[in-house]
Order: sequence, then C-alpha cells, then structure tokens
Amino acid sequence: MPENLIHFLVEVSIWAIPIVLAFTVHEVMHGFVARHYGDNTAERMGRLTLNPLKHIDPIGTVAIPSLALLLNIPVIGWARPVPINPQNLRHPRTDMAKVAAAGPASNLVQALIWALLLAGLQRLRGVVGEPQWLLTMCSAGILVNVLFAVLNMLPIPPLDGSRVLRSFVSPGFARVLDRLDPFGFFILFALLYAGVLNALMAPLLTAVQRMIAALSGIETG
Repeated sequence: MPENLIHFLVEVSIWAIPIVLAFTVHEVMHGFVARHYGDNTAERMGRLTLNPLKHIDPIGTVAIPSLALLLNIPVIGWARPVPINPQNLRHPRTDMAKVAAAGPASNLVQALIWALLLAGLQRLRGVVGEPQWLLTMCSAGILVNVLFAVLNMLPIPPLDGSRVLRSFVSPGFARVLDRLDPFGFFILFALLYAGVLNALMAPLLTAVQRMIAALSGIETG
C-alpha cells in the first residue's frame, strides 16, 4: 500500500470521530433546545437522534473534510441542518437566538471534554505509556470543536451567529439577513479565498483554545 495512502487513512481514523461527533451533537442540540421552547419539528422528522447517519451531509461532512485532510488545509464542513420552525417557538424572536447558540455552545463543551481527556492521558503517561493515536485524536477533537464553534458564531448567514444577531436587530435588518441566506456559503468561501475569514477567526481561535487549555490543565510546550 502506498505510503501516502497509509498516511491519509491514519489521518482519517484520527479525525473522523471528532468531526462526526462535533457535527452530530451540534445539530441535535439545536433540535433539543427548539423542542424545549415549543418546536418539535426535528423530533417529528426523526432528527432528534445521535445517530450520525441522520445528520451526515455527503458533501459537507464527508467530501469537504476529506479533501481538506488530503490537501493539508484547515478542516471545514457542515452537517444537514436540523429543521426548525421558529413560528412554533413560544417567543420566536428571542427563543431562536437560544436555539441557534445551542449548537456552538455544544462544541465548546465537547472541546473541553476532549481537553480533559487529553490532560488525563498526559498525567497518566507513566501508566499508559504514550498512546500517540489517542493523544492526537484528543488534540483533533479540541481543534475541530473550537473551529466549528467560532466559525458558526460569525454573524454571516446562514451561520448560527446570524440567527443570534437576527434576534437583536430591527425587523428591516433581519429581512436583509434573510435575503443573504441563499448566498451565505458563497460569501464564506469568498472570504476564505481572500484570507479575510482567517484574519477574523485567528484571534478568536487563539483566545478560545487558551481558555480551554486553562480550564482543563493541558500540558503545553
């Protein structure tokens, strides 16, 4: 088997679990919080489940992350959005902000869990040795979830940050955000290509990663 292919398969084995968990839990939390506030659309459509097959998007969850790993560029992607009907929420304007924020919040919690596992393994080196594959997976889990949380909280449609922003702006500006929705991914890729997205996210990623490291006690350096 070619060495490049072996390296790629090892990379996939490290990143697959964190990526699938990050996307799946993110979407399910949207649905759970929506149900809490009165909208059971996701539950009725069978999407309120941790079964990743219900949330995987062939392009966003499989093809794009795999291509990113192959090209050695930052892993980005998306899952199938959980269906939400804001009109079913008890207070559509404010409740939708909570529903939107639940996804990125779940990624921050997952990042902390991966960090705590990494810190535990670091402290148990004398007992368990150097489980490099698992250590690397923990680091991947931290990175994927911090990246996904920060990216999704940008106020660019259709990201979650735009849904949160929509709840606090005037109805006129909210309609502008709605009109931008179909073009959101084109805007994102244009910003990524221009280097603007990296410039926006880099300081946020650094700040969040430092916070996670401080909370978990990860050994750095």
